[in-house]
Amino acid sequence: MPKVKMLSEEMNYDLADFFKIFGDSTRIKILYALYQSEMCVNDLVKDLGMTQSAISHQLRVLRQNDIVKFKRDGQSAIYSLDDDHVEALLAKGIEHIKHKNGYEEE
Repeated sequence: MPKVKMLSEEMNYDLADFFKIFGDSTRIKILYALYQSEMCVNDLVKDLGMTQSAISHQLRVLRQNDIVKFKRDGQSAIYSLDDDHVEALLAKGIEHIKHKNGYEEE
């Protein structure tokens, strides 16, 4: 019987921590909004119906974990998904849930 190759302990913990970031419905709302378009905090507040404080807190968590990035535009910070990997993970997650739970296309 072949022996499977395992991740290093450090990689295993890092990967588990990475996926924990996706385990919060507020962060998923923010990520899905950013999946569709770059946005500033005020736009996220308006579109998601949440407080500026709640959005800013979650964006800080997402930024610290390299899930989102921002660029300055005058006084505003414009947020977007950090890279194609994050976009692909979100897209595959949505695809999987739609398939498994029979959701109609939105």
